[in-house]
Amino acid sequence: MTLRTAPRGFALIELLISVAILGLLAGGAMTFADLAVQRNNEQSLRASLREIRAAIDAYKQASDAHRIARAANETGYPHALSELADGVTDVTSPKGAKIFFLRRLPRDPMADAALAADLTWGLRSYDSTADNPQPGRDVFDVHSLSLRKGLNGQPYEAW
Repeated sequence: MTLRTAPRGFALIELLISVAILGLLAGGAMTFADLAVQRNNEQSLRASLREIRAAIDAYKQASDAHRIARAANETGYPHALSELADGVTDVTSPKGAKIFFLRRLPRDPMADAALAADLTWGLRSYDSTADNPQPGRDVFDVHSLSLRKGLNGQPYEAW
């Protein structure tokens, strides 16, 4: 009479199959995590562009309402993005109060984290065309400087 003992542990092939399955699951989880990070950055980029563009429009409206001093040959758009957060003097205020259009200038989430917020944006002046935005003496619009493409297939700089 021979005694059979129950096998203990995993066989080598079972262990290899288990490790392979765990590797596939981990790889899929990393892909989904990267996708979630990119989607979050894209939402942040959209919100930042909307916020800056609304502030530029509000600056132009204040300029057209003669609340901001400007020369006759100026367009009425800010000279730099920093004016939106730093504020400009309200010429209609007897105390010389400032008008602020942003609490702080948002960063481009697709840009290098070491750059200052105002250096992360590409600028378009009033004199440049939409298909070839160039900085100039005023800030008419902003765009991302990133050369990567979004999940929708469009480059971030075209948003």
